[in-house]
Amino acid sequence: MNILMLSSFVLFTALVGVITYLKTRKDNTDSKDGYFLGGRSLTGGVIGGSLMLTNLSAVNFVGMNAQSYAGNMSVMGWEVGSGLALVIVALFLVPRYLKAGLTTIPDFLESRFDKGVKTFVTYLFLIGYVVNVLPPTLYSGALAIGAIFDVSGLFNVSNVGAIWITVWAIGIIGSVYAIFGGLKAVAISDTLNGIGLVFAGLLVPVLGLVALGKGSFAVGLDTIMTKAPEKLNSLGADTDPVPFLTLFTGMILVNLYYWGTDQAIMQRALGAKNLKEGQKGVLMAGFLKVLTPFMVCIPGVIACHLYGANKFENADMVYPALVNDIMPKALVGLFAAVMFGAILSTFNSVLNSATTLFTLNVYKPLFGQGKTDHQLVKEGKLCGGVLAIAAMTIAPFIMYAPQGLFQYLQIVNGFFNVPIFTIIFMGYVTRRVPAIAAKIALAGFVATYALLQLVIKPEMHFLHQLAILFVASCGLMLVIGVFKKREVPFVLEDKKVVNIEPWKYRHEAAIVVIATMLAVYLLFSPLVASGSLVTVMTTLLVLTALALAGLQWYRRSRV
Repeated sequence: MNILMLSSFVLFTALVGVITYLKTRKDNTDSKDGYFLGGRSLTGGVIGGSLMLTNLSAVNFVGMNAQSYAGNMSVMGWEVGSGLALVIVALFLVPRYLKAGLTTIPDFLESRFDKGVKTFVTYLFLIGYVVNVLPPTLYSGALAIGAIFDVSGLFNVSNVGAIWITVWAIGIIGSVYAIFGGLKAVAISDTLNGIGLVFAGLLVPVLGLVALGKGSFAVGLDTIMTKAPEKLNSLGADTDPVPFLTLFTGMILVNLYYWGTDQAIMQRALGAKNLKEGQKGVLMAGFLKVLTPFMVCIPGVIACHLYGANKFENADMVYPALVNDIMPKALVGLFAAVMFGAILSTFNSVLNSATTLFTLNVYKPLFGQGKTDHQLVKEGKLCGGVLAIAAMTIAPFIMYAPQGLFQYLQIVNGFFNVPIFTIIFMGYVTRRVPAIAAKIALAGFVATYALLQLVIKPEMHFLHQLAILFVASCGLMLVIGVFKKREVPFVLEDKKVVNIEPWKYRHEAAIVVIATMLAVYLLFSPLVASGSLVTVMTTLLVLTALALAGLQWYRRSRV
């Protein structure tokens, strides 16, 4: 193993750990809010950085670049489409969550429906985290780190053995952050790793284009635009992993669930010191998110030109191979360190949220009545350890999944994400729909989706299936609400936990995010695929002018 590579990895990883410890050593993590919500003290920059790092992990870098290598840029829909979802979350959901003083998302469901709905959704969250979020995070991380450091050769074990070793190493270190440091330690380490990830993540496509152009960045760029330009097409056909029409059906629902109702994500916004900081952080994440295709898709396209379309039997190995081949060894170590940080970020963030849900929504009602916050936090840490061991045990078996890693993850998520979003959505937009409607809709949604995926297996894309089930479930809840109304209309109570005065520039920031989202989609469209660079640049300038004009109009309309 190259000593420079190992040294840069150890130094950056240790630096993040030391700074995180110094920033959090005096914090009180014995209280419920202190441990699970960072003392409700998180600022916009920390929230935005932590949201990005919680989302960006080896699953994105390995899985999405694999799909771009094997297909085209249509998979970027998951990234760019998140911009619109985060705008909606910042403007409409974050104000409601902070007004209600929520600690967990299911808390809202108890006040809106009843304890049964809260418990049902809590168990769905926990099953999803332990079965389908934590294990893929560890597995994809093991692929990336294992390939970069040649763990198989280092320990003289098989590839399967290397995956088991790396999964447990990542899991143990991530558990230390999540279990002993609480949310604030997770959020600070996320922000620090985020700085390194942006630098290293953008360096990969730059060096990749230089390598493709045999020393010339411009020649490499011209190569991916003129040779097999269809690889840059973001408008997926029906045969692609992300057909373009799914952006307007199931994908928007999945993104709204993930960014607006997933406990592991929203816990950052719930820990905001006030609504202004919460909205700043979420909109910052929205802007950064629409730029991520340059890191998680373009390298896959470059790799296809460098290696050819059929070099890798397992496309998930493309990204680690590219990093090893194009980066200087010292920078490979730095990249491995920030990738390691991104993996830890997702793992420890989700583990912290799973611990929060289990401790407050399952353990406390059953066994924790009368116990102090200190006792609950202590027992919550024990729970986190058990959940971590379960995830580390499951993770290596994902290597036997028949689909690619990223597509597998999204399909299985359908059992949890849109069903949960459906009842939260109906809880906010209606006042009289009763708890029984939510329970029937939840059970029916999950059972029907399971039937479609495991038995019937229709040709219709799973995102379209989710959209149809969403509409049907909402309709079912409305019908039940007509015949069995809630006795007292629901009113969202202001718990006055934090200041809920909104950020003055939230609408301007939202316009910038949406304009950037449209510009990125245009950039990776058939206009580029046809080589019409002048047309693209002209259109981008027009979009920029329209966005600026929109901002100016909005400012004047508020005077």
